[in-house]
Amino acid sequence: MIAFNRVASITPGKTAAAIAFGKEISAYMKSAYHVDLEMLVPVGGNPQRLAWSARYADLAALDAVNGKILGDKKYWEILNKNSDLFLAGSIHDSMWRTV
Repeated sequence: MIAFNRVASITPGKTAAAIAFGKEISAYMKSAYHVDLEMLVPVGGNPQRLAWSARYADLAALDAVNGKILGDKKYWEILNKNSDLFLAGSIHDSMWRTV
């Protein structure tokens, strides 16, 4: 099992809009790709962040979804209309294998 995580820092004053976007993109990933993308907010540390987490059976499953996303106009439309909600360069992805 592969756990994929993405963390991004929210632009000051955009927290409510960023949370709305997080819910929108999570719902889209569920409907379009059957991926349960869980949105998270920090309990401690920097509160101006959002995170998403999803689990995939293996790296091939993750790669298959990522390959489809590259050509998905609706996905990119959602992301591009919300790009001002996050600080440039603040997105950090990580992948973990469960044991």
